[in-house]
Amino acid sequence: MEADELHPQAKTALKRHQRFSLPHSERGLHLFRLFSRAASWIVNRNPPAVGATVERTIPGPDGSLSTKLYLPQESGSFPTIVFFHGGGFVLGNLKTHDVLCRQLTRQSRCAVLSVAYRLAPEHPFPAAVEDAYAAVQWAAANPSAINSTGQLAVAGDSAGGNLAAVSSLMAAERNGPDIAYQALLYPAIGVKADQPSIEKHSGLVLDESDLQWFRDCYYGNEIHERNPYADPINAGDLSTVAPATIITAGFDPLRDGGKAYASQLVNDGISVRYLNYEDMIHGFMTNRNIDRAHEATAAVGDDLADALLSH
Repeated sequence: MEADELHPQAKTALKRHQRFSLPHSERGLHLFRLFSRAASWIVNRNPPAVGATVERTIPGPDGSLSTKLYLPQESGSFPTIVFFHGGGFVLGNLKTHDVLCRQLTRQSRCAVLSVAYRLAPEHPFPAAVEDAYAAVQWAAANPSAINSTGQLAVAGDSAGGNLAAVSSLMAAERNGPDIAYQALLYPAIGVKADQPSIEKHSGLVLDESDLQWFRDCYYGNEIHERNPYADPINAGDLSTVAPATIITAGFDPLRDGGKAYASQLVNDGISVRYLNYEDMIHGFMTNRNIDRAHEATAAVGDDLADALLSH
C-alpha cells in the first residue's frame, strides 16, 4: 500500500509546501488565490512545448467559463480530454495546472481542454458539477471549435478528479455525451475521517482541518455530501460509466477513498487500471521536480492514447 518512507524528492516538495498553510477564512482565501497566481507564473516558466494553445470562453449554466485548449504538435483533428483542475473546489485555476495539461497533451497525443469552473465558497455545490458537465456537453457538441474527432475523455486531479468522475456518471445517466475514458488522479472521492490513510497521513500536504474546511466550503451540509453527483462513491450503480485509470499516492490522506472507488467500479463491471505510487504525496503529479510525476503522467497518457487513438 505504501513505502516505508517518502521518496526524497517528495520530502523536498513537502518541505516547500509546509512553508504555507491553507487559509481557513474567506479573507485569507482571497490572498492565497492571489499568491497562487503569482507562484504559477514562476512554476510555468519554460513549459513543455505543445503544438498550440487557445484560450477562449464557452457558455456555462451561469455565465461563461474560461478554458484553455492544448493541441498536439501533429496536424489534424484529435480526441479531446476535458480536464478539471484540483484545489479542494476552492483553489486552483487554468494556470496552476498548465504544465500538467501540457504533459498530458504530449503523452496522450490528444487535445486537452482545461476548464475553469466556479469555485466555492462563493459558488458551493452543485455549481462546479453543473459547469463541468456543461463543458463536456459543449465539447461534444462543438468538435470543429476544438479540432476534435468527437472522441471524448475526462480527467482531473483531486477535486478535479471528483468532477471528472461525476461528469462520467452524469453522462451515463443522462444519455450522453459518450465518454470513452476517465483518468482520475488522486481523486477527492469517498473520503471518510476513519480511513487509515487519513489517520496516518493527515498533515502531509493536507490535514484533517483542511479537509473539513474544503468540505464545509463546497458541500455546505451532509445532505449534499451524500448526493452521488457530489461524491460518486454514493452512486448505487456505476456499471455504465467509462473505463478508468485511477492514480493514488501512498502518503496521501485521500488514498483510501480513491482505492475504494476503484474497487466499486470493478465490482460494477468497469475496467479499471489502478496505480498507487506508494512513496508519493498528494498533488505530486503537478510537481516538475519529482521524477515519479513524469512516470505517472506517462502512464495516464498511454492509457488515454490506448482508449482514444485506437478507435
